[in-house]
Amino acid sequence: MKILSSFVCRTLIGSALAFGAVAAAEAQQSLLNASYDVAREFYKDYNPAFVKYWKQKSGQDVTINQSHDGSSKQARSVADGLEADVVTMNSANDIDFLASRSAVAPDWAKRFPNNAAPTYSTMLFLVRKGNPKGIKDWDDLGKPGVQVVIVNPKTGGNGRYSYMGAWGYAKKKGMSDADAASFVGGIFRNVPVLDTGGRGATTSFLQRGIGDVLITFESEVVQVDREFGAGKVDVVYPSISVLCENPVAVVDRVTQKKGTTALANAYLDYLYSEVGQEIAAKHYLRPRSPKVAAAHSMEFRPIQLFTVDEMFGSWKEAQAKHFNDGGEFDKIYAAIGKR
Repeated sequence: MKILSSFVCRTLIGSALAFGAVAAAEAQQSLLNASYDVAREFYKDYNPAFVKYWKQKSGQDVTINQSHDGSSKQARSVADGLEADVVTMNSANDIDFLASRSAVAPDWAKRFPNNAAPTYSTMLFLVRKGNPKGIKDWDDLGKPGVQVVIVNPKTGGNGRYSYMGAWGYAKKKGMSDADAASFVGGIFRNVPVLDTGGRGATTSFLQRGIGDVLITFESEVVQVDREFGAGKVDVVYPSISVLCENPVAVVDRVTQKKGTTALANAYLDYLYSEVGQEIAAKHYLRPRSPKVAAAHSMEFRPIQLFTVDEMFGSWKEAQAKHFNDGGEFDKIYAAIGKR
């Protein structure tokens, strides 16, 4: 009887330890967010806010890990096995790519408001202090003697938006497709180096001193001022630019395996909260919330924006025509003698 009792005790203790281990694991979940290059600082502030919110809501501790690179490189990494629970990108095209690889749901854009894009931005120009080259609009970027720093459209959404901003401007000015291609080619002829991501392009411009103008997201202006000091560059808003959505999605293939689907959805949904939208606005990401947008109306200059769908039909069509191998970008780059 004593032996049996001892066995029963050991069994009960073992079961309790096993249950405790499971409970601890459930109480300390973690998420990996694979994001684009220049979103580092935003998520550095957003993640602690979400962790606090989730602790208050569920009693659960959670750790948020980040991975940053050019958006297309990130998409390929996730497709190839990077176990990100969520992706927060700067172009829908990269999430469509993941949907084609069965990593995210085909209807990912309908799972959150505003086409699953809680914030948006646009492309503008950073120039040297005093704007010595007198750059005012897209036309000036193709002039002789002007060096332009742009992200490679093949590797980053920043670069694709830069390309589309220039193309859309040309079309808005009444140019044919052939003339638009020539116009964009004139700009890329002035590009000394194509960086793979937005932060690399900023480093080339600010630290390495390359170029007269950097085409980048509006949100990058704040980071430049913070890292290099206010007044190091001037900001030029072109007369017309492209609306740049920042879409998000749950990587179902990963969360279903890890049991983090509910947490991943909550993490992305909180981006739409007033707290998330305020943090976005402070990082110069344009908020979707009318209330938060109104509170920051003086910080975001009105600008004539066109959408990808308006100018290119859809991201899928834009990718196929302009950025796939053998597309318009490859033809333009070959025509100016850079391949």
